[in-house]
Amino acid sequence: MPETLTFYLLSGLAIGASALVIGQRNPMYSVLMLIASFGALAGLYIQLDAPFVAVTQIIIYAGAIMVLFLFVVMLLNAPREDAAEWDRSHPLRRPAVTRLGSMLAVLLVVQLAWALMEAGGIGGPVAGQTDAAAVSSVGQLGRVLFTDYVFAFEATSILILVALVGAVMLARREGERS
Repeated sequence: MPETLTFYLLSGLAIGASALVIGQRNPMYSVLMLIASFGALAGLYIQLDAPFVAVTQIIIYAGAIMVLFLFVVMLLNAPREDAAEWDRSHPLRRPAVTRLGSMLAVLLVVQLAWALMEAGGIGGPVAGQTDAAAVSSVGQLGRVLFTDYVFAFEATSILILVALVGAVMLARREGERS
């Protein structure tokens, strides 16, 4: 019973904080809510008996990635979102963009339904699930990460670097205008 209650509290916190990330007008509050969501996810990982993943979640995401997000938000000096700027001429209000967003949302729901059916329901075993003892060693996990998944790992680091350079360039252009 206490594990179930803890699960519901942590998952409710993660869902609530994630909803507040997109519901805030101030980008700094959105970043803080994302940190709260990452903390709740780390609690869920601890409950799943995966302390390494929980610590990695805190160190990598709530630490390094969120510092990067805060840096970008402060560098861009993004003010509060102004409702007056969100008029009919805004690029995201165009019908084609709205239809594309709706189609992507439907695709996400279809993929989630397919994943749940493949997993045998919410509590069922995941297809291709490995034994926990096979990946319990951090050394084995690192070896797999840097051999089998090295391309995805390096591509992610390049993507983050490009995002940082793009934020610096946007802030630089904004500073030149004013």
